[in-house]
Amino acid sequence: MEEHWKVDAKDPFTTTWLGLIQAAVSSYHHRRGNRIGAMKMMQATIEHSNPDHLTKLGIHAEEWMDMLRNRYQALQQNDMRFEDLNVPLADESLIDQCKQLCFERGLSWKTPSDMSQPELIHRHKLRDRSEVVAERARQLAARQRERQQDIG
Repeated sequence: MEEHWKVDAKDPFTTTWLGLIQAAVSSYHHRRGNRIGAMKMMQATIEHSNPDHLTKLGIHAEEWMDMLRNRYQALQQNDMRFEDLNVPLADESLIDQCKQLCFERGLSWKTPSDMSQPELIHRHKLRDRSEVVAERARQLAARQRERQQDIG
């Protein structure tokens, strides 16, 4: 989803995709015990969630927004009990597609996260980030060149 969001900036659903990505990031922070990060991302999720777009994507928008607000409120109250955020789908054909993909990949539909899996909890520390690091270095070099041109 993140790759699609980055590639197609003119997509009218760009902000909605961003909100869904931020919900996942909030959950990631929450699982790791980072309450402040989870709250910031959840607040951004709520701000970027367009109910009309969510409905067009087959998501039960009102239920999803209630889930987001409830999670944010719990985090504000320092309630760090983690439960997965299962996006409430309203479109039966989408539900069937998701169940089929789970079956094909040997997964179970809506099974709670296995919190004993280091890959789930520490994904950012375990994945290959060489492309991200290289891109950041490239952008920094470009900014430095621009500053040099502005000065000189």
